[in-house]
Amino acid sequence: MRRLTIALALLAATAAVAACSASAPPGWTYAPAPSATPIPSGASGSPAPSASVAPSEAPSVAPSVEPSSGASPAAGASGGTGETLTVTAPVGASGTGFDPTKLEAKADTPLTLVFDNQDTGVPHDIILKNPDGSKVALTGDTAIFAGPGQRTLGVPALAAGAYSFLCEVHTTTMTGTLTVK
Repeated sequence: MRRLTIALALLAATAAVAACSASAPPGWTYAPAPSATPIPSGASGSPAPSASVAPSEAPSVAPSVEPSSGASPAAGASGGTGETLTVTAPVGASGTGFDPTKLEAKADTPLTLVFDNQDTGVPHDIILKNPDGSKVALTGDTAIFAGPGQRTLGVPALAAGAYSFLCEVHTTTMTGTLTVK
């Protein structure tokens, strides 16, 4: 009886050692909960959705036409030093569009564009097109990202005219116009 107990104990110990040293991953697919602290945009060099799952507490603010003292230093010399405009992708934006859809800015003055994606888990971006349809070269993180999160983009000085802005993921519903005077 004693030999049987020793043999079973030895067998159990061998199985435990084998299980602990196996190189195969476990057969479960549990994903840990996201961190409560969002990772800053571009921190790893690649776009990543914000880890925050709480909706934005502040409502969208109408675009400012006054110069902003809080322009993003990361916007660079090619834009982002004058006025600040904000465009929001509210919850459900893929069907309802941007808020606002019409913006105004001064001609020949760089500006800062803040894109606020409040649409939790839904990927959006914002691009600006010249009157001829070509893309305006924006500075900052222009990659598509899932909300909630914000991106601050530098816009170079633009000549007077109508510039369209849109989400490259939802091109038919998320559109707007920036009028430069």
